[in-house]
Parts: sequence; C-alpha cells; structure tokens
Amino acid sequence: MILIGQYDSPFARRVGIALTLYGLPFEHRPWSIFADADQIRPFNPLTRVPTLVLDDGDVLIESHLMLDYIDSLVPADRVMFPRAEPARHRALKVAGLATGLADKGVSLFYERALHREMSQAWTDRCRTQILATLAVLEADRADRRGGYWFGPAIGHADIAVAVAIRFIADVHPDLFSKADFPALSAHAARLETLPVFRAISQPFIPPA
Repeated sequence: MILIGQYDSPFARRVGIALTLYGLPFEHRPWSIFADADQIRPFNPLTRVPTLVLDDGDVLIESHLMLDYIDSLVPADRVMFPRAEPARHRALKVAGLATGLADKGVSLFYERALHREMSQAWTDRCRTQILATLAVLEADRADRRGGYWFGPAIGHADIAVAVAIRFIADVHPDLFSKADFPALSAHAARLETLPVFRAISQPFIPPA
C-alpha cells in the first residue's frame, strides 16, 4: 500500500499510526496538496490527503474508509474499533467528533491563510464549533479511567483525538489553553510519548 500525505495532516497521521500499529507494510509519500498537487491528482481527482493506494491499485480517499479497510486485514482481536455494540457506536462517536474537530481546525486555518479578508462570522463559527467539541470530549474523557478511552488497549478513537489535539495546538496555539481541558491534554500528551506517535509525526508546514 501507498499512503499519500504529509504527517502534519491529522487525517494522514491517524492512518499512518494505525498501519504501523497493525504491522502492515506501506510506502509513505509525503506529498503536499499544494506543492505536489500534480502528483496527487492522478490517484485522487479531489487532490486531497490522505490518499491510500491499495495493493491491487484501487484507491481510498477518506481516512475513515481507510481504517475500515485496514481493519479487515487484521484478526478480530486486534481491530481498534470495537465490533460489538454498544461499544462500537460509542467509539465511532468519539472518533467522529475528533475528526470533525480537526476538520474545523483546517477550515479555520484556510480562512486565515488564504483569504485576504477573513469572514469574522465564519471564523467565530469555527472557533465556537472547536471549543464546543473540545468541551464534549473533555467531559467524556474525564468520566473514564485508564490510559485509553475504551479499555486497556489503544483504539482508533484514542488516535483520532490525540492527532486532532496536536493539530489544533500546532496550527492555532492561541485558540485554547490546555489547562481548560486537562483530561484531553493529558490523554494527548501520553499518546504523543508512544514510539509510534513519535515516528509518525511532522511539525506543521504551512502551504507555500
């Protein structure tokens, strides 16, 4: 498999971390949607990352679909999304909130970086959505014990939250204080010390 996208993308990073934890071999092409758009487009006409090229040449273009596919390649006892309800939909909810959080962080960055005149209404909306989502995730994590969200082992929800927190903190360092979200901050900090998180990592590179 080939994973296309820089690891400053929380979406590319979550897939790279999952592939590494599963021990699935892949080639990483750290292409930018701006500088390397012409290289990405033949694989993905949307020119988005992550893009995952499968061994048979087929292509997946959304991080959740990629995780769903690679989950099918490992034994059931290693899958990082629960397969039984209600644990499955609870983990999917947390992961969905985390990826939505990251998406709003991307939207806010583009509003600031690519528009000569920012829309204050849109900026305020993104900020409100980010902070409200952080509050919901904080309350959920604070009610749980243990190193991981849904049990003794790391899961996709854990990864999604940690990479989203890292992305928001890197790109919007003044948006929130870690002290305001202590459970989330501790969760993300703990995961960032893991070898796989250190290996699948990259400082944020603003598009040229």
